[in-house]
Amino acid sequence: MKKNIIIAELLLAITLVFGSCTNLDEEIYGSLSPDNYYQTEEEALSSVVGVYQKLSDIVSIGAGWRPSVLGTDEFFVPARTNGGWYDGGIWIEYAQHNVSASNELNRRAWVSIFNTIGAANAVIESLEQSPNADDLSALIAETRALRAYAYFYAMDFWGNVPIFTAARVDALNLPSTDSRADVYNFIVDELNAAAADLPSVNNVTRKEYYPRFTKEAVYTALATVYLNAEVYTGTAHWGDVITMCDNVISTNAYSLEDRVGDCFLATNEENSTEIISSFSIDPNQKAGNNQFMLYTNHALDKKKYDLPFTPADGYSFNDEPVDRYEMGDERLDMIEYGPQYYLNGDPLLKDDNDPNSQLVITPVQDIFAAGNDEGYHLLKYSPIGVTWSAYNADNDFVLNRYSDILLMKAEAIFRTNGSTSEAVGLVNEVRERSNASDLSTLTLEDLENERACEFIWEGHRRRDMIRFGSYFSETWSFKTTTTPEWRGIYPIPEEQLNANPNLVQNPNY
Repeated sequence: MKKNIIIAELLLAITLVFGSCTNLDEEIYGSLSPDNYYQTEEEALSSVVGVYQKLSDIVSIGAGWRPSVLGTDEFFVPARTNGGWYDGGIWIEYAQHNVSASNELNRRAWVSIFNTIGAANAVIESLEQSPNADDLSALIAETRALRAYAYFYAMDFWGNVPIFTAARVDALNLPSTDSRADVYNFIVDELNAAAADLPSVNNVTRKEYYPRFTKEAVYTALATVYLNAEVYTGTAHWGDVITMCDNVISTNAYSLEDRVGDCFLATNEENSTEIISSFSIDPNQKAGNNQFMLYTNHALDKKKYDLPFTPADGYSFNDEPVDRYEMGDERLDMIEYGPQYYLNGDPLLKDDNDPNSQLVITPVQDIFAAGNDEGYHLLKYSPIGVTWSAYNADNDFVLNRYSDILLMKAEAIFRTNGSTSEAVGLVNEVRERSNASDLSTLTLEDLENERACEFIWEGHRRRDMIRFGSYFSETWSFKTTTTPEWRGIYPIPEEQLNANPNLVQNPNY
């Protein structure tokens, strides 16, 4: 298990030679080069794995993931009465849709995503310069797909960003801003080209190939890009969404797990029938780490799950996500709110000597001064079955699931032909898995709510809210006014503008 990711440690040596795309005065610290290093596919793969690790930040608890959930109705980070989590108000700026160009979280997200792009550029160049390049076409395609995915997040977050594919930056010719539509076209072209050279899931040994991108992983990425095409370019591509989803469905290689939570277990991973794209994590092999439990859960979950650390009680939400679920929907079981219990059903006590001290988690009342028992939490990545390394779990990060294919196709059909029986059936297939009642017809609100229930904290919500319009028109906890549409993209970080005069700030920032 995870054998493809463990060799990523070798990237540390390679990065010294190929990995810098911004250091203009770099030294060469070793004798490795494309001419003498990439003698086998395994050697080349060791570099590509490093790009996977960097890209995993878009679904980890880290900098590349946060902007996809911050500012939505399913996620905020309140300042605590004990002084924790205020951090100069950078989290609250997102919650109130007032992100500035100097926001530190916005800066970190840019650095994370463009570091991934830079690493991919360097690896692609080194693979293409190898004397064995003809035998490495699939790996080159794989890396182009990884880079395109990073660019998708850059386009989604900041809209107008530079398209830069060289391994080195020329200090006398710094990259310039490209339009969001041009970046969109670049991403679509790159993903289509990559899909042509990648194997289908049906042509590999699934457990051995996991978690690398297949054609179906790229088709899923394309479906996601096309789903939001009207936001990015002004032109809808619903037919292309359906085509890409059908490319995945027709393989008959994927099906829904019995429970949503099964996709996020450390003990399932490469055995999952639902996961299409993911990132291997194994902190015990120095191959990444999963810190969702550390940043998210209540401190008393240390006792509840016998954890080797105390969670930081940070990432939270209020009633809005909970109210979307109907009673009996098994997805609601992943949310920690109200009275808390041990796994055996006993009350979780704040004071073991006081039987009346059961922990009750309530909504946050003041985002500037939340109590320690305020703010609901999500147990997306279960601690059950985890092999811990301090506070680092080994649950793999999930990027795309088959349920998304079903719901993307349903939405595309609805937006093209209305509430057809096929669209309703696709949504009900997802709902039935979680014991939610069947719908007899669909509305746009039904589609948005179903996606919110199914993909909470998986990085879809901001994109979905923008596409459906609720990001701008609705209000929720601590976001008390409507939002102008120009805030559908974040500002280019001030640090980047100061370093590169060829970048242009987004309108109104």
